[in-house]
Amino acid sequence: MTSANPFPRGRRAKFYADVPDEKWSDWRWQMSNRLNTVGELAQVLDLSESERQALEAKNLFRVDITPYFASLIDPADPHDPIRQQVIPTAREMVPFTSMMEDSLAEDRHSPVPGLVHRYPDRVLMLVTTQCASYCRYCTRSRIVGDPSQTFSRKEFEAQIDYLERTPQVRDVLLSGGDPLVLAPRLLEEIISRLRAIPHIEIIRIGSRVPVFLPMRITAELCDMLQKYHPFWMNIHVNHPNEITGELADACDRLTRAGVPLGNQSVLLAGVNDSVHIQRKLVHDLVRMRVRPYYLYQCDLVEGAGHFRTTVARGIEIIEGLRGHTSGYAVPHYIVDAPGGGGKIPVMPNYVVSQAPGKVVLRNYEGFITTYTEPEDYNPHAVAPLEDKVLKRPEPGQEGVLGLLHGRDMFIKPAAFDDVHARGGGTHRLKADEKKWQPLGIGHAPGLIEGETAAAPAPRLASGDAPAEDGVSQGEVS
Repeated sequence: MTSANPFPRGRRAKFYADVPDEKWSDWRWQMSNRLNTVGELAQVLDLSESERQALEAKNLFRVDITPYFASLIDPADPHDPIRQQVIPTAREMVPFTSMMEDSLAEDRHSPVPGLVHRYPDRVLMLVTTQCASYCRYCTRSRIVGDPSQTFSRKEFEAQIDYLERTPQVRDVLLSGGDPLVLAPRLLEEIISRLRAIPHIEIIRIGSRVPVFLPMRITAELCDMLQKYHPFWMNIHVNHPNEITGELADACDRLTRAGVPLGNQSVLLAGVNDSVHIQRKLVHDLVRMRVRPYYLYQCDLVEGAGHFRTTVARGIEIIEGLRGHTSGYAVPHYIVDAPGGGGKIPVMPNYVVSQAPGKVVLRNYEGFITTYTEPEDYNPHAVAPLEDKVLKRPEPGQEGVLGLLHGRDMFIKPAAFDDVHARGGGTHRLKADEKKWQPLGIGHAPGLIEGETAAAPAPRLASGDAPAEDGVSQGEVS
């Protein structure tokens, strides 16, 4: 990078003072010399009794830290924000209410092993269980770090086969583990196989390697990635202390190769749950041309209980960012729904009230204003243009949008009608399903998106012939 790099180089722990620069800058040397035992870590850090107890415990989530990242830790500070993310403590072994092994139900939503298809048009593709270093709050600690859980060639081929025969998927996110720890040849094979699928428009990587191991972002890697554009990458920085000249150089190489960069952070108690720390973080990120993308609420996974904050704290942080810094520097605050509901954005309430033709809004300062809505707005005027755009079907996943577009009038929980039948059988008042079909709502043969079914004939007087209304209403579970 040029002299425009505003960040200092990362410090090197005294233990590594005699390591030649060519080795220190070799990502393979860094991977081969990761720290994971009490003896190794004690050469770099002043370990507390709680840390020693956790490191010596059996069945603990894997510990591995690159020498580069370990060197960024203040060895004498037990509250160091980097230390807390990668060095286990005894608090990690304390269970908490709602803790789950797979809190996001990823494995439940996998049509083939390692492929999570939660959203209509995109999938999460897990390609490895290995990382350069291991975060103590890892949402996939059930498999990550465990060599026995590594995905096989047969499972990879099953993933590719599923994608080839599922044309609604246009976006694939590679994750794991961390895809950038794979052998370069294998990584390129995966990306090239995806690029060969005609309906895959976007390939993305989620990686913490630029942070743990910035020397992995070589010119060769960047040259390979730019062959497969459009290609995007989200990195994972949680605290300003993780941002060094080496990380800035790595990001510069990626952006010069045409790879747009975003950042995903996790809100961590005692690490970054501060408006001031978050503001410093997002400002440093945008100086590296990395856009803050997501700020995640910590998941309900084993070992992460002591990292969790209240959701109110996250909303407070967004309150302190929105309006107080550039809009593109404000991330989306996200709760990844326990049980597999996907990402739910959470933010302060900016809509104060609504009435016909009026919306009352407030800004970050408390300034309250009124927006007058048009009286002659016609939402159907755009329909001729919509007809020229491909409409992607989302059967079973339209949700509230389906209600707004008139395809359904209600969404009912599974077994809702059975529960409210209270065990009763069919009788004369239940025989006609048409009595629960809302007029003009729902799908009918020949309808296209944006249209509703024709209204049924008016109720007939006794003795008149019945009429077909053609409207069907499906239950959404």
